Amino acid sequence: MIKKLLSGLCVFGSCLGAARAQNTYLQLGEDEYHLLDRLETKSGKLSGKLFLSTKPVTRAATVSFLEDRLDEANNELSGISLNKVDRYNMYHAIAISSEWRKVQSGENEITVLRAKPWFGTFYKTGADFVYVNTKDFFLSVNPVISAQYMSEQSKSGGVSTTQGLFASSRGAEIRARIANKIGLYTYFADNQEQPPTYVTQWITRHSAVPGADYYQNSPGSKTYDYIQARGYIDFAAIKNYVNVTFGYDKQFLGDGIRSLFLSDFAASSTFLKLNTKIWKLNYQNIYAEIIPPYVRGADRNLPLKYTTTHYLTVNATKWLNVGLFESIVFSKNSYSFGYLNPIIFYRAIERFYGSPDNVNLGFSLKVIPLKGVQLYSQLFLDEFKSKELFGSNKWWGNKYGVQLGAKYFDAFTVRNLDLQAEFNLVRPYTYSHSDSVTNYSHYNQPLAHPLGSGFREIIVVANYRPVQRLLLTGKLMYYKQGVDTGGLNYGNDIFRSYNSVVNQYGVTVINGLAATCKLASFNASYKIAERLFFDLGFIYRNYQYQNNYYPQQQSLSIYGGMRLNIARRTYDFM
Repeated sequence: MIKKLLSGLCVFGSCLGAARAQNTYLQLGEDEYHLLDRLETKSGKLSGKLFLSTKPVTRAATVSFLEDRLDEANNELSGISLNKVDRYNMYHAIAISSEWRKVQSGENEITVLRAKPWFGTFYKTGADFVYVNTKDFFLSVNPVISAQYMSEQSKSGGVSTTQGLFASSRGAEIRARIANKIGLYTYFADNQEQPPTYVTQWITRHSAVPGADYYQNSPGSKTYDYIQARGYIDFAAIKNYVNVTFGYDKQFLGDGIRSLFLSDFAASSTFLKLNTKIWKLNYQNIYAEIIPPYVRGADRNLPLKYTTTHYLTVNATKWLNVGLFESIVFSKNSYSFGYLNPIIFYRAIERFYGSPDNVNLGFSLKVIPLKGVQLYSQLFLDEFKSKELFGSNKWWGNKYGVQLGAKYFDAFTVRNLDLQAEFNLVRPYTYSHSDSVTNYSHYNQPLAHPLGSGFREIIVVANYRPVQRLLLTGKLMYYKQGVDTGGLNYGNDIFRSYNSVVNQYGVTVINGLAATCKLASFNASYKIAERLFFDLGFIYRNYQYQNNYYPQQQSLSIYGGMRLNIARRTYDFM
């Protein structure tokens, strides 16, 4: 039903447009997002083209923003300067989306041309294996390859283990434009993965590989085999104002390392997205078909549930962006047409249906108080009662999450040193629901924060580019969470119904048995050629329970690998 409905809406939208200004998008996890954030913040003003709080961002907007920044820097009267590393990264960011660049030839052409294309056909540009760009047709085809080896030393209680692990991917990425009316994207990769011990334990506990959907794992094997396939079609329903995207992919809402609204941690999902950009407003509607919690077993049709999301962000001033978020998760035999309304608050529709659907609200802020400094925040509201919220009884149903973060680019006047610090707090039972089917999850994975609920977390990240081709990234993370024990629901597991809460009152953020995690990671990425990287780094993790209720867990992983046209697979998320 949902697929027929979404397809029908796409056809309707295409009839409105005879549409141009179709788009494809930068894939989530790419380094270009950090570059865009850095340049916007260093300018001291928000861009009306990017709206980086809603990701992915279009390649067209990316190139337009970067070319504007280069034009400003080339104008001696502008007072804007760019260092060599920034210029290098900007040129290469434009090169990988060169179909949108303004300049097509000449010595100032922003692309990386190869002196000798392979066999006169392949890699005519430094970024695309196959590149075709004519008046009515554009095509880019690139291989996707990665290989990583990891040596892990883990310790649980008094038992130490050393093991060699690997991860590899093979596939292709294709993007196209037809008659300047339709944008197309598809990505396909076959993956084999042996993650660190603590990630394997998470997979076993949740019957899910982070970021993936269906997977295979033979009994006794530590290898997980899965396919990642993403793709979408995009067109402009109203040129330059409303874009319609229908496909199977991920979204990310927010400016932080984490998102309390919607993150890219879970698997991809079937979605229809309407993005309206007008004046100082960017308004996004996401209608998605997702999978409720399920028990793995024989191949079968999995049950379905649905989610609808509104996210409005406004550049209220040159330095202040304000956002309003709402979403609803529901499970019915078919999609409820009332939730297709793109502007109404869902609580009113929910009451109209007389249904106990899961409605969530949120607010966000992004501030650029000084050039090079950015502050951001999110407030997620699941359920609460005002008299209980401001009371002193600590009612279990005051379910909310708070994020506070800051970014400092060219920190302490050190060129290309960028720092970010983030604090996240989510109360117990947040993201859960009375009906465990309609909790805020997809394919046995949280839709927002990977830790679920009932925790406090601090993350600090440093990025440094000492030279053009080298990126050094260090990360420190500390969190404390409550853990469910004895079969009791203390609010950490979002997959359990909140009808089984332990106590009505006296519920603190760290509810139940306390556990703390300390994690440190470092990665060095060196660009060998365009979109080809060599990675080397380590991850150290220490997880300890209060009063040593369970054995302490420690893990040190050292890894190295190469990747082409794919973001690095990370394991420092929990």
